[in-house]
Amino acid sequence: MMNPALPVNIDDLLRQRTIEGERVEYKAGWNPEAVLHTLCAFANDFHNLGGGYIVIGVEESYGGPVLPPKGIDPRGFETIQKEVLRLGYHGLQPQYHPLSATYTIRDRSILVLWAPGGEMRPYKAKVSLAKDSKEWGYFIRRNSSTVRAKGADERELLGLAATVPFDDRYNQAASLDDLSPRLIRDFLDEVGSELAKEATGLSPQVLGTRMNIIGGPSEAPFPKNVGLLFFNDAPQRFFPATQIDVVWFPEGPGGDRFDEKVFQGPLARITRDAIDYINRNYIKETVVKHPDRPEAERFWNFPRAAVEEAVVNAVYHRSYEEREPVEVRITPEDLVVLSFPGPDRSISMQALRAGKAVCRRYRNRRIGEFLKELDLTEGRSTGIPKILKVMKANGSPPPEIESDEDRTSFLLRLPVHPRAAKLARTSGVQSGGQSGDQSGARSKQILGALQGAPQSIRELAVTLDLRARTGSLRRAVSDLLAAGLIEYTLPDKPRSRLQKYRLTPKGRTAPGPGGRGGGNE
Repeated sequence: MMNPALPVNIDDLLRQRTIEGERVEYKAGWNPEAVLHTLCAFANDFHNLGGGYIVIGVEESYGGPVLPPKGIDPRGFETIQKEVLRLGYHGLQPQYHPLSATYTIRDRSILVLWAPGGEMRPYKAKVSLAKDSKEWGYFIRRNSSTVRAKGADERELLGLAATVPFDDRYNQAASLDDLSPRLIRDFLDEVGSELAKEATGLSPQVLGTRMNIIGGPSEAPFPKNVGLLFFNDAPQRFFPATQIDVVWFPEGPGGDRFDEKVFQGPLARITRDAIDYINRNYIKETVVKHPDRPEAERFWNFPRAAVEEAVVNAVYHRSYEEREPVEVRITPEDLVVLSFPGPDRSISMQALRAGKAVCRRYRNRRIGEFLKELDLTEGRSTGIPKILKVMKANGSPPPEIESDEDRTSFLLRLPVHPRAAKLARTSGVQSGGQSGDQSGARSKQILGALQGAPQSIRELAVTLDLRARTGSLRRAVSDLLAAGLIEYTLPDKPRSRLQKYRLTPKGRTAPGPGGRGGGNE
């Protein structure tokens, strides 16, 4: 058994600061049967939370740890680790092995088993370790307890067979050289991981294995998608449109002027950079002094916490298989965050709008895990309730949440504070930088490009010599669709990866470069 430091701060584990109770189980002493069942539950990762940790040598009370730890005799560590290895071979099907690490807390020794979500679920374990027992069962986590899956839970678990979330799959198009040791070390330092002390002396393969960002066979390992998203300087090479577009419309979405800034790079960096850019340029606090009382009235056009939560929520829950970026559209009237696809159909929009929706299964379990470590999100379906709370506290109208029937997109609109909008109009001052008269020009370019054969959004970007499918391109396509100048080649499947656009009869007579309706701009 390996005895590495784990990629989590031990203080966070014992205080449950970033690791919620559903992902931690405390054991006062070594109980092989109970540990086996919990390993099985974490490997099954029924709710796609990223597995969990078993802390041996710490008593549990009401779901939390009892400190100082009870501890275990360090002379027994090697025996326990060998037993865990044996259980992984003979007590679990398919075979499964956690990583382990030892810690000394207040002069007491404890053992931590890290059990990431498995890649070959569903896993089953021996129900009893008695000599003559031959019964096997499936185990899952239910809140902070390990239970045997039965009935509907068992059927649902079996339905997850061989399905591993996209962010936890290994990427055969990349190599270990695509993982940046510098970015990994920076992350470990920031989250206070014990592994940071060892990182410089470890090979990329060993370091990546301990962080569970490498997968595949031992003789030919590959980086996992989550590793490339966080620890590669240009993840958009592997996942096109991994970016955040921030667009400012000083005249509203119907105007001809807009500013656009595109953020590309490691996921944590672009999330923070985009939020910082929005805060610096478009988030304004208004202070109103009253002659009849000493207290000034303060409010924001958009509350910072609501904006941050909306952006992080989009980064967390979007699909990185979709070739669409996260887009933040800002006007004098609202701030809109758009991502693809929408929430799972099991979540009712009514419950979501009320802040009462609870997601049983997360699309990106590993992305959420890293964002939590960086304190960028709390997870556990707290995003929308927090936005509702801070919007109300600021005196702003409630947010608006939209998704279509097929849940192909998710739109979160934060209306501007009404008094902030009124003061901005009366003063004639608006946020934002310089704008360009680009919208009409882009539409004409698209009409000209489609005079020949139909083209996909990707082909249009190449034809128009754009570095990516930018927000201006997508908006222009959307406007042309709405105006009836272009149409889908697959109208019944608007989100199909084979979707292309073609001119309508009306579009063929519209002005455009090279088109019959007009000449060049």
